[in-house]
Amino acid sequence: MRTCLLCEQEFVPPIYFAQIFSFKQSRSTRICSHCLQKFQKLTGNYCSFCHKEMDQGLVCLDCKKWQQMYPNNVLHNHALYHYNLAFHDLMVAYKRRGDYVLREVLQQLCYEYLIKTDYDYYVPVPTSPEHQDRRQFDTIFAVYGDILPLTPLLKKKTGSHAQGEKNKQERLKTPQSFFIDSAVELDESIKTGKILILDDIYTTGRTLYHARDCLRRDFPKAKIESFSICR
Repeated sequence: MRTCLLCEQEFVPPIYFAQIFSFKQSRSTRICSHCLQKFQKLTGNYCSFCHKEMDQGLVCLDCKKWQQMYPNNVLHNHALYHYNLAFHDLMVAYKRRGDYVLREVLQQLCYEYLIKTDYDYYVPVPTSPEHQDRRQFDTIFAVYGDILPLTPLLKKKTGSHAQGEKNKQERLKTPQSFFIDSAVELDESIKTGKILILDDIYTTGRTLYHARDCLRRDFPKAKIESFSICR
């Protein structure tokens, strides 16, 4: 028996047939099936760039605007879930209230997908110094650090306001706040390697484009994509 991290009810985690004969250690289940069903997976027709679910078409309105700003250079983002009420409540508890243990819920949502990816460098979007001091941990690094070998290449300037505190127009007008951490030792392969930027939520894309632009200045020949748990 385990206790669900969201509803605090006891439950029996499912055991799949493949796990019985597998020598690989699977990710532990930290939420019950009832709570898991509240997170809505992206299905059907997607935007070919940001993975937003659409009724029809290949490119969403947001990415059409990015196409105008970045001709032939629109960021390719991968996502798994809708940003619905269940995800909103989870992020409020995790980020605003600093409930560190809830990183395990986010890990469960993306673990199976991420361990199958093949990139040379996994770069987390950093938390601002002010928010990290308040929470005492980096929210993005805490989620992905137990799953992937991270390269914490990006740093965020002091005084950067959280995107969650802004409306859509304010988010889009947010100035560049990232810079490369020169203390991180890098192999020459990063210049032409595959880089995946890691974040939790894709809203307007402004944060991820700033992160991508920062990396491209130093590594213009690298292939850079991004991942967010939800869109």
